[in-house]
Formats: sequence, C-alpha cells, structure tokens
Amino acid sequence: MPVIHGVNASPFVRKVLVALAEKGIAYEQKPVMPFNQSKEFYEISPLGKIPVYQDGEFTLPDSSCIIAYLERTQPKPALYPSDPQEFGRALWYEEYSDSKLTEAVGPVFFQRAVRKRFFKQEPDEELVQKQLKEVVPPIFDYLESQVREGQPLVGAHFSIADIAVGSIFANFKHGGEQVDAGRWPKLAEFVERTHSRPSFKARIEEETAAFAAM
Repeated sequence: MPVIHGVNASPFVRKVLVALAEKGIAYEQKPVMPFNQSKEFYEISPLGKIPVYQDGEFTLPDSSCIIAYLERTQPKPALYPSDPQEFGRALWYEEYSDSKLTEAVGPVFFQRAVRKRFFKQEPDEELVQKQLKEVVPPIFDYLESQVREGQPLVGAHFSIADIAVGSIFANFKHGGEQVDAGRWPKLAEFVERTHSRPSFKARIEEETAAFAAM
C-alpha cells in the first residue's frame, strides 16, 4: 500500500489525498510537517517539501508529479482532460493555483491557523488584512472570470484544475475566510460545489475537527 508523507492541512498534501480518493486508491499516511525536516526526509524529498509518495522503494515528491504519476498507473477515472486544449488549460489552472493563488491565500492561513495553533503566537492581523484587501481581490477577479456556474473549471468532468483550486480555498476557509458571494458569485458557487464532493468534504471536515481540538 502506498504511503503519503505529509500533513492534511497542507494544500499540496490535500491535492494528492483528494486525487487518491477520486480514484479509489487506498493509502497510508505518515504525518510530516512542512518545516524542520530530517536528513532522512531530504533523501526522499530533495526540496524538503511535502507531500512525498512512497510505494516500496519507489518515492516521488511534489503533488503535481504524484498526481500525474497516479494518472498513468490508474487512469480511470481520468483527472486530466483528453482534449489537448483542455488538458493544457487544466495544467495552467493547477500552476496558477499552486503559485499565485497560494501566494495570496497562504499568509492568511499561516497567520490565523499555523502561527496561532502551532507556534502559540498571535497572528499578524495587519498582514492578513493587507493580503485580503490588496493581494486577494485581483486574483479572485481573474478566477471569477474563468469559472463557469455549475460546471467544472475545464471541460465536462471534474479534473486536476478543480482539485488544485479547491484545495487552496480549503486553506482560505481554515483561515477563517470565505469567498464573498456578492463580489465573486461564480467563484463562491464553484468553491462550495467543489468542497461538497465526498473526496473534499471528508478531508475538510477532518481538518476542521483537528484544528478545533487544538
């Protein structure tokens, strides 16, 4: 049985766990925090980042690489569109989510969830408000222009694009925020619909309970 190294609250670990759930692949999870890594962990993750997929002697870091690998080993249900243009767009939304959207949402989550609960420090609310007022809006504006009400982000089927974007918004929720449906109605509907899928719902509920217990 494959092992996933990483903790659930990481949006990149969540990406992989949602993909595994969508494909019905059983796994074990070894909690590894995204900081203060051991020398042994760097041997399987040269960048020192989570998640890492391990199946026997085979190890593979990076959520995007892992999910692409899973698509080859268990292609059904497909998480990448077959149409070349839709495939390209799905990869783009994954990259945009992993980079630009993470840069916007990450500090909100870190300050209010990680810093407060793991480091026992008060969150920097001035930084949080700066993110929410200056950094977040143009990124949400872009996503609002891209999502289609009632439909997946790309093509006709749930894909890696939905997983990647939805995973980052789970951290936005854990940071005590939600998409303003008055300003970004299509995006708010997309996030709610994506998070209602069993693969996402189970993860978010488990994480929410863990944070509450802290």
